[in-house]
Amino acid sequence: MIILQEVPEAATKVATLLAQKPSHTPLPTVIPDLPRVYYQTSSEVGHRTLWVVCVLMGLSSLIFYIMAMRVPVDSDQLQQKRLFHVITALVTTVAFLSYYAMATGDGVTSHAYVSGRSKHGAVTEIVKRDIYWARYVDWSITTPLLLLDLCLLAGLNGATILVTIVSSIIMILTGLFAALARDEGHGWGWYAFACIAYLNIVYQVGYKGTHALAGRDYRTRAFFGSLALFTLLLWTAYPIVWGIADGARRVNVDAEIITYAVLDVLSKGVFGFWLLLAHDGLARASPTIDGFWSHGVSHEGVLRIGEGRTLDDD
Repeated sequence: MIILQEVPEAATKVATLLAQKPSHTPLPTVIPDLPRVYYQTSSEVGHRTLWVVCVLMGLSSLIFYIMAMRVPVDSDQLQQKRLFHVITALVTTVAFLSYYAMATGDGVTSHAYVSGRSKHGAVTEIVKRDIYWARYVDWSITTPLLLLDLCLLAGLNGATILVTIVSSIIMILTGLFAALARDEGHGWGWYAFACIAYLNIVYQVGYKGTHALAGRDYRTRAFFGSLALFTLLLWTAYPIVWGIADGARRVNVDAEIITYAVLDVLSKGVFGFWLLLAHDGLARASPTIDGFWSHGVSHEGVLRIGEGRTLDDD
């Protein structure tokens, strides 16, 4: 929804007085035009969409927590299997909080940019578009958690997981910088950095993840391949939507909200149900973390001063 801001009444009165006041000194009779300001905000449709997704994410979180509590923990393998439930529940919980912030108006700000200039370079039109910064906070937390699910399912090593998670954080932050950039060229530069980080995520999960599962059973490999392909295809749509909406600003805010809402429901809610329901039938798909998830950091083998032999013992 685009709203035109009227020229301030005070400015109109001043211009009228200047034009009518007699003076013996010649004054310019041309009054410079004030730039028109347009507001691109969401309508009732976008507002209701945010509330609907907020409720869906809240219900999904509740179901995921119930599913996590129903997983028995009488062995290390089962306790590690619950890890997928906890991570998935945290994803939708963060999304719920993010959509609540956007629906209440606490997670949105206005970003101004010049949309029109005269032939002499003077600014004639300014557009102020709503930027939902809470969405980027959501993605900066949930994207690493979703990748952690995939990396653990594939059995990737710690170094690869760290590189993948850091790449996702860089991707989201550079996307936020692009949305808030004052110069359009700078914004597309940040966008390019985000795309490079995403390509690295595709390499780490798609190539290295598939390679790590080469020795696993067919069901696990097929399940990971389908889930990873589903996720990466959805995530490929995010930068496309960003380029059309926040980048080129070719669609209104309502269309942006609805498109991101559909992608978030699929990549978080549907992903979570698919992962947990299908994962329960895979006996060999639990992550191996050598007891850390079950027992915490072990102190076995740590050298303590005063507990070993002393020089007098010799």
